[in-house]
Amino acid sequence: MNIAVVGQGYVGLPLAIAAVDAGHHVLGIDVDLRLIEKLNNGTSPIVDISNDQLKNVISTNRYKSTNDFSEIVEADVVVICVPTPLTSSHKPDYSYLEAALHDVAINHKDSALIIVESTVSPGTTRGLVSNILSDSSKNFELAYSPERVDPANRIWNISNTAKLVAGISEKATERAVEFYKSFVQDVVLGSSVEVIETAKLLENSFRLINISFANEMAEFCWKMKIDVREVIQAASTKPYGFMAFYPGIGIGGHCIPIDPAYLVEKADKIGAETKLIKLASEINYARPAYFLDVILGILGDLKGKKLLIIGVAYKPNVEDTRETPAYGLIQSLRSVGAKVYWHDELVKVWMSEKSTELSEDFDLAILANPHTDIDLSKLGTVKILDARGGY
Repeated sequence: MNIAVVGQGYVGLPLAIAAVDAGHHVLGIDVDLRLIEKLNNGTSPIVDISNDQLKNVISTNRYKSTNDFSEIVEADVVVICVPTPLTSSHKPDYSYLEAALHDVAINHKDSALIIVESTVSPGTTRGLVSNILSDSSKNFELAYSPERVDPANRIWNISNTAKLVAGISEKATERAVEFYKSFVQDVVLGSSVEVIETAKLLENSFRLINISFANEMAEFCWKMKIDVREVIQAASTKPYGFMAFYPGIGIGGHCIPIDPAYLVEKADKIGAETKLIKLASEINYARPAYFLDVILGILGDLKGKKLLIIGVAYKPNVEDTRETPAYGLIQSLRSVGAKVYWHDELVKVWMSEKSTELSEDFDLAILANPHTDIDLSKLGTVKILDARGGY
């Protein structure tokens, strides 16, 4: 099939590569011209796709990237993988999705299958998405299949992670299943797009709540002078009814901070309570203030003290800083006069600042999300606070 994938980032690019490997012809579309240039030169912007993988699919002449939406006129299937982040007030931001939908509506071929993978509130596919696409006089089929991408996960990927799918019509569902089954081992059907939209939000609200609980347990264990990680490992020996979640400086990334907000937004509109999700969010957004108190307890007055945050990506072993909790911690520490630097060998440049080398020239180092194999011996005798638990 001829496939167009709108958005060539952490979700869209692996999807495009998988579709090419399955024998499809894929057009990758993105509005970022610098990204398009990198892709067409065989330089991958993400950790999950190597330069060699990208160059290989380019060499097959079945993949190219462009910012020209008019080229999707040949596509049998258009998959939309654009960000749906939060506004500054933590409300859903559909601006990227709406812009992509307007461009797709103008340019798609008649009777194309359009699939949305971006996170949305329940009812959005049947409502907002369908309404924008209907502005064009052309026919289309519409389906929803949320992304399930975990950057740097070497076990679970697109092919072996179950794919949830539902279409607005039976025909849309059948066509979406046919497409995804060409490169995904397990395709799971939902009875409606609303079921699948909600399932996506449930997955990450579940993680938010349990991480918040782990963070509360970490505070308890700190006061008890015991290692919360040892407690979690001990509980994990139970073969049923328990799943390990670990504490940290807060939640980050493209899913856990965002998806619950989309669920809460819909719940508020229909008058449903989401007390637990709201409380979990409050606990996590309070983590910078908690660690500020911990660091004050270690060093006393922080004015002029030199602090080093190690790992500003939202998780270890990726260069992704979306919604990173390191931002809130850095801002909190600087607000009381601390001189805060950061080290991240994958991120390198962030917030117009460069990564600082590890050295003994600090009053305290804070392990936020350190990458694997980092050499902490370079810190010498610098005190280290492991914000991931411990005592």
